[in-house]
Amino acid sequence: MANPPGTETPEPSGESPTGRAWLTRNLLVLSVVSFLQDTASELLYPILPTFITVVLGAPVAVLGTIEGLADGISAIVSPFAGRAADRIGRKPLITAGYGLAAIGKLLIALATAWPTVLVARCIDRFGKGLRGSPRDALIADGVIAAQRGKAFGFHRAMDTSGAVVGPLIGLAVYEALDHQIRPLLWIAVIPAVLSVALVALVRDPRRDRAKLRTQAAAETRQSVPIDPATLAPLPTTFRRVVALLTVFSLVNFPDALLLLRLHSIGFSVALTILAYATYNVVYAAFSYPAGALSDRLSRSRIYAVGLAFFSLGYIGLALTRSTSLAWVILCAYGMFAACTDGVGKAWASSLVGPALQGRAQGIYQGFTGMAIVIAGVWAGLMWHGSGVVPLLISGTVAGSFALFLWIAPPDRVRADSLLTHPR
Repeated sequence: MANPPGTETPEPSGESPTGRAWLTRNLLVLSVVSFLQDTASELLYPILPTFITVVLGAPVAVLGTIEGLADGISAIVSPFAGRAADRIGRKPLITAGYGLAAIGKLLIALATAWPTVLVARCIDRFGKGLRGSPRDALIADGVIAAQRGKAFGFHRAMDTSGAVVGPLIGLAVYEALDHQIRPLLWIAVIPAVLSVALVALVRDPRRDRAKLRTQAAAETRQSVPIDPATLAPLPTTFRRVVALLTVFSLVNFPDALLLLRLHSIGFSVALTILAYATYNVVYAAFSYPAGALSDRLSRSRIYAVGLAFFSLGYIGLALTRSTSLAWVILCAYGMFAACTDGVGKAWASSLVGPALQGRAQGIYQGFTGMAIVIAGVWAGLMWHGSGVVPLLISGTVAGSFALFLWIAPPDRVRADSLLTHPR
């Protein structure tokens, strides 16, 4: 029986699904690229607030404006990049995205006033929005739906390993250079540039087909034809899943506020950086196992487990005043990211067909990303010192979502429709 328009087909449009099909060349290259880029980004992340407010003398309100605007740009660009990736290929957008991120980090290293950092962060996050959905679509292109949990879990593990290495490099250099910040900014440029160079090793069959269509159109002096499959509507199940995860993201505020909570509990700057690195160790270590498990069980239930850890992390950090217990709670919170980030992308990709992978990833990442920006705004307005109230609100709502996903997943289908609707 033929699949309805927009739903998954048994074979991906990419590399042949034989052997360890999920561990493709593109997945390996893009995982190393993401590792290098995240090493650069997360080397900057813990020191950027100090650089902006202390070294450059900007008020705290400017810091919030810079990060909110930058993340908003990333979320807005993502859906458009995803749609473009389905039509022209993935690689050009991936290359441009990582290139802009490297330029952004170079501008931060050169900055002598906070407006330069504002421009740099917007360029960086524009690049993130430009590359994210095409990159994830390219990963999905070469892997059958039943193995995408492993593929996205492996990618997230590599990406997040950079979030461990980056802060640790930053902390070591910061201590070795007598607490100088400026050298760290230049060090961050190195892995960012290397990540751009490695994108050259990526293979993009969809890009090759687009070039052939363009050449054929030029020879016949006709307009470039559009693949009609890319115009198909997104399936109802996909839209339902994305809507639910977007609503949850309205209470998932940025981790910077959690680091602020650690500081109010009593963590020093060095301990906060180490705690953040520890959180990322847990995130990286369990991303692949969680993704692999989602290939065997329901993705919605693995995601629900992640939301339960989110609830535990937020409520726990709201109620504790113990630095030791906060450290343990932060490790538990790392399980939230491990069970939702790669799993969510695999879940979204398995609900649409090959021709819609870019658009699906763009919609999913763009909508949930914008919701997180909104969450940061309301949580920041309600923070009032210790942040107990927004933490309790978000933790309680997340617990309710976890229960709902476990009992009534939005992608549940009838037994007689399993042949035409993917899990």
